Amino acid sequence: MFAREIEIQPVAYLARLGSIFARFDTQDSGNISYGVRIGDARYFVKTAGDPANPDPYLNFDGRVALLRNAVDLACSVDHPALPTLHTVIESPAGPLLVYDWRDGDLLGDRGGPDSPHERFRALPVAEILAALDTLYELHADLDAEGWVEGDFYDSAMLYDFARRRLTVMDLDTYRRGPHRNDMGRMFGSTRFMAPEQFSLGAPIDTRTTAYVMARTALVLLADTTLDRSAFRGSDRHYAVLQEATTTRFPSYPAFHEAWLAASVTVDDLTRQPGR
Repeated sequence: MFAREIEIQPVAYLARLGSIFARFDTQDSGNISYGVRIGDARYFVKTAGDPANPDPYLNFDGRVALLRNAVDLACSVDHPALPTLHTVIESPAGPLLVYDWRDGDLLGDRGGPDSPHERFRALPVAEILAALDTLYELHADLDAEGWVEGDFYDSAMLYDFARRRLTVMDLDTYRRGPHRNDMGRMFGSTRFMAPEQFSLGAPIDTRTTAYVMARTALVLLADTTLDRSAFRGSDRHYAVLQEATTTRFPSYPAFHEAWLAASVTVDDLTRQPGR
């Protein structure tokens, strides 16, 4: 169905192939993505955007390089939280990455009390913990393949409230293996970032992934701080997050193992006063 290479612009090709029902072109990255319906199937197609656009923080070659990195990541890890990458189409405007379409609301949408972010935070603790477990299992797989977190925040997560399904996307800036901070203040949201992601030359490694994942729980289950009264989870989970963001775990697997060991039942949570 999909060509391996095209000689026309991505949007023209996709319009010929099927029906474009969504377009996403407001990203700072300069990427342009599309929702495309072909017969009864829907796909999410990501491109590097306009090669002549001078506004994004990365030039066209940089955007193409990140898309090829995303292909490497998708081919190395198969996890239910990651949309399936079906194919890559080469074009004059760089590669088109064709993924499964996933329904859901962007958890980075913070438009008010009815926003997806606040609706998710208002869910029962057990449901949020289940989503975090999925996120942490995915990162265990990524860590095992050598991937280190890069620019992860709540807008990298979709949540399907009806199906209770978490989708993780836009992991283009993850890198294989430990490396050094070559930017100073790296890309990302301050609410999620580890201290080394602000320090030029600092090591970025599996410990960084652990810190960012712990921060994710504090954003979704608390008020982004270590204030115990704001955290809706158990004392055992709180202790893991506290260690992960203060004295630090030596690796992502150490963090993940501690989190799993701290897991509690729904009944345990409901018996806690004020939860």
